[in-house]
Amino acid sequence: MSDRTAIFGAREGNEGIVRCDACPVLCRIRPGRAGACSRYANRDGALVRTDPLVLMERTLDAGGATVPFLEGSEDWAGGLAPPTFVTAIGAGTTYPDYKPAPFIVASSHAGVDTVTVVTEGIFSYCGLKVKIDTDRHLGAETAAVRVDGEQIGHVTTAEYGSQMLSLGGVRHLTGGSKREGNVTCAAMLALCNKQAVEVSVDGGPKLVLQAGAAPIVDGTPERRMRVGCGSAAIGIFAQQWHGHVDEVIVVDDHITGVLSEHQAGKCLGVPPSGIKVRGRRSTPGRYFQVAQPGNGWGGTDIADPLAVIAGIDPKIAWPGLRLLLTSTTGEDFLYVVLDEDLRPVPVAAPVAVRRTVERIGENCEPALTSILFMAGAGGSLRAGVTENPVLLTREVQASLVRVTIGGAPCMLWPGGGITIMADVLRVPDGAFGYVPTPALVAPIEFSLSAALYARLGGHVDHAVSLERLLAEHGGAARHEGWMPENPWPAP
Repeated sequence: MSDRTAIFGAREGNEGIVRCDACPVLCRIRPGRAGACSRYANRDGALVRTDPLVLMERTLDAGGATVPFLEGSEDWAGGLAPPTFVTAIGAGTTYPDYKPAPFIVASSHAGVDTVTVVTEGIFSYCGLKVKIDTDRHLGAETAAVRVDGEQIGHVTTAEYGSQMLSLGGVRHLTGGSKREGNVTCAAMLALCNKQAVEVSVDGGPKLVLQAGAAPIVDGTPERRMRVGCGSAAIGIFAQQWHGHVDEVIVVDDHITGVLSEHQAGKCLGVPPSGIKVRGRRSTPGRYFQVAQPGNGWGGTDIADPLAVIAGIDPKIAWPGLRLLLTSTTGEDFLYVVLDEDLRPVPVAAPVAVRRTVERIGENCEPALTSILFMAGAGGSLRAGVTENPVLLTREVQASLVRVTIGGAPCMLWPGGGITIMADVLRVPDGAFGYVPTPALVAPIEFSLSAALYARLGGHVDHAVSLERLLAEHGGAARHEGWMPENPWPAP
């Protein structure tokens, strides 16, 4: 438990009860107990933050790599502390809105006086964008995604090689039943903190989602993200198939590719095979709607790949024609040869053909689940930075203020407001919390030059030097090494 006493809260009565006003719930906390969110507690009549402030430190070795910097280690040379970034993790909140941010830290970077304003934001307007590397059908667009029977989001538009979910948002947090809001908040909190959550999709499978782990679809972990659609696979591997097979069909839910008709096959002089493929022809060698979406070959409902063949033209095809059928990941493939009656007969694939299928698999990236936290930074956050919040918004949009989530870089959406998105894997562990309103609590930092901060009308009188902060709070803080994949958040 941190030794820092909150700048808010009030004692009530003679029983040592403290009323916490860190969020609208206004818990009355007895001595030795924590509030509903477990983030604040009553220690001997004082309201304290239960989690330590997180400080991230960066040092460089001779090769430029980030290494841990610990006093007493071989890397310790005494003197000044390593470059330290004060995250908002464990810092406390600006709620109610009139207060300055818990920490306004003055430091220097590359000879420039800078200010980093840190606060834990209470986000009702927040959600998760979930990228699931799989071709398997997870449900129709807009299909409900549920946890414990409550809808927490929906399936959204698929992207290249991945299915996408949109979870959370203010409607599920506050616009439904109390149980829906609590279930949504709990699921989002677990996913943001890199824990596994099982969800179900209406009309689709059960999924186990965890940031940085392979998605599990109906109990089966995914292994590969497809190399491309069926047409793309034809374009990539046509040269390698040339001379080893007479025809290739790459089965795909979206665009099934046919080698002899495809422009790549034409350029290589592959003759027509007479094999007709089901579905709607788009352009030569590219077919839509060869089957329904599903958990079979290439994200279709096909278990028998020969079902994609609508017919074989005896005027064009010939006995002995070599046909390869493969999925977009190479996990499923079938090699057949036409007999005297032009019927496809499965046979063992030659070594050269098997190598091309293995090459497809080699070019598939490992399947992962990616969780991106997305939120809008509203009035309470901005008021904690400056008395005129719109000035902060304008400078963020002008890229003169760096916004981070626990030190992790944020993608800033264009347009009005401060709408940001960050990969939870690039945020330190345990960075996210909640309040039972319900809403998520996330760290957010604004880094800018000291001169700009003064021009914005920032709370300059509340700024403390980094050296003073380290002296007063460094002992109780949690020290972590800087994540080398994150850029240093200098303005």
